[in-house]
Amino acid sequence: MQYSVGLRLNDRSGHVVVDAEDALIAALKVKQERPSAFITYVRRQNRRGDSRHPALAIG
Repeated sequence: MQYSVGLRLNDRSGHVVVDAEDALIAALKVKQERPSAFITYVRRQNRRGDSRHPALAIG
């Protein structure tokens, strides 16, 4: 499954799309990649909405 993880980093907000088994693992993957980021939300990817607002690249 793909999850959209919202984050706040250096006074900027954004989101990344992560492949994960559940929401907690998705949040932990983002935290591992960006330890100083503040996770604001985790939800299943919304194809229509997320295609209008593309995500940041992870990795």
